[in-house]
Amino acid sequence: MYFAALLARTEDGWEASDTELDDVETLSDLTDLAREASVDDDTVLVFIEQEDAWFGVVRVDGEEDPRIYVSDAAAAARSSYGEILLTDELLGREPDDDVADLDSLDLDGTEDGEPEDEADDEDDVGATAKGEAVPSGPIGDREVLTDLGVNEKELLALDSTDALGEIAEVLGAAEVLETVR
Repeated sequence: MYFAALLARTEDGWEASDTELDDVETLSDLTDLAREASVDDDTVLVFIEQEDAWFGVVRVDGEEDPRIYVSDAAAAARSSYGEILLTDELLGREPDDDVADLDSLDLDGTEDGEPEDEADDEDDVGATAKGEAVPSGPIGDREVLTDLGVNEKELLALDSTDALGEIAEVLGAAEVLETVR
């Protein structure tokens, strides 16, 4: 079960809105959705959670690049919504080029015509849709909420059971978040 909400900071406090991610395919789409909820380019937080598995926070401040924190990258990698957050940049990878050169194409489903070693796949804790390994545990900007009252140590101590509720409590937005839950 997934839950996603937007928390937009306003002059009067936080406003929450339930959000559907059905039309969101990329981090750019998610960022645009957050900016649409923004009042005067104030901070917008996107909360995403998969019940008892992982949670993610995306912070959008005006036109700045989004800041992302994911509680468990390997668990999120097994989720279509989690994969939106696990960008190449966040994972420390070089972005894939859309155009592959002809020498590197794998036309028979194997590299250099050799069968793929399946033993390597069993060791991976998580993998993206591209089949690349993703580390287990937290990933991203651990200071994403520090100026809002949740420091790195507190963020890392949160478990996935009610992390978003605990964050909202510190922000003073627990009631507005509960209205959309």
